[in-house]
Amino acid sequence: MSVLVITGGSRGIGRAIVLGAARRGWSAAFSYVANEAAAEATAAEARALGVACEVLQGDARDEAHLAALFDLGAALGPVDKCVVNAGVIGPAGPLAGMDADRIRRIVDINTTGALLTAREAARRMPAAGGGPGGAIAIVSSAAARLGGANNFVDYAATKGAMDTLTRGLAVELAPSVRVNAVRPGIIETDIHGDAGMPDRAEILGPDQPLGRAGTAEETAAAILWLLSDEASYVTGAIIDVAGGR
Repeated sequence: MSVLVITGGSRGIGRAIVLGAARRGWSAAFSYVANEAAAEATAAEARALGVACEVLQGDARDEAHLAALFDLGAALGPVDKCVVNAGVIGPAGPLAGMDADRIRRIVDINTTGALLTAREAARRMPAAGGGPGGAIAIVSSAAARLGGANNFVDYAATKGAMDTLTRGLAVELAPSVRVNAVRPGIIETDIHGDAGMPDRAEILGPDQPLGRAGTAEETAAAILWLLSDEASYVTGAIIDVAGGR
């Protein structure tokens, strides 16, 4: 039986990953920051699919929280899958208008939190350390290669770090643990509201080469494939799920 640990599993892409994992028969432990009702609803839906699912409130920047999250997963069975997903964005605007507190928050959660999550997985999963081996998937963004000019340069920079993390960690953990990333493009999730642009996906979707925004489920499908044995010869890869953008 596979067990997945994922940060930020209560909504959006994270929720789609948890439910997609449940449909594959994988149990899960996931974290959330504030929306308990959404987290419990996601967990209940996963359990209804016949798997175990546990939730833990906490911040990905907190080492103790991450250790507890992996312990929660380990109570369900050997953790052989991890998704580094938790991330935030700020109101859209040029870098010149961003204050230091906003930049520090974006970098601390999106980069430091991701590094700490990946570090916990790297300590626990490799066979050389007694772990089961397995796969790690990192949620990057098309912004990592597009730059986010005039909107989210700070966010884009943190996602560029995810691409580098993917390449480096894949080499460090091979051959026991595969590490890959997915770069979503314009996806229909609540994150656009967090940026003060709740209709962004609806507005920009028709301008994409495929003529629409993507869905959280489409993004999750790529991540779940990378975590599965179907991708057994894939590591260090970065897959764009961006509709051709």
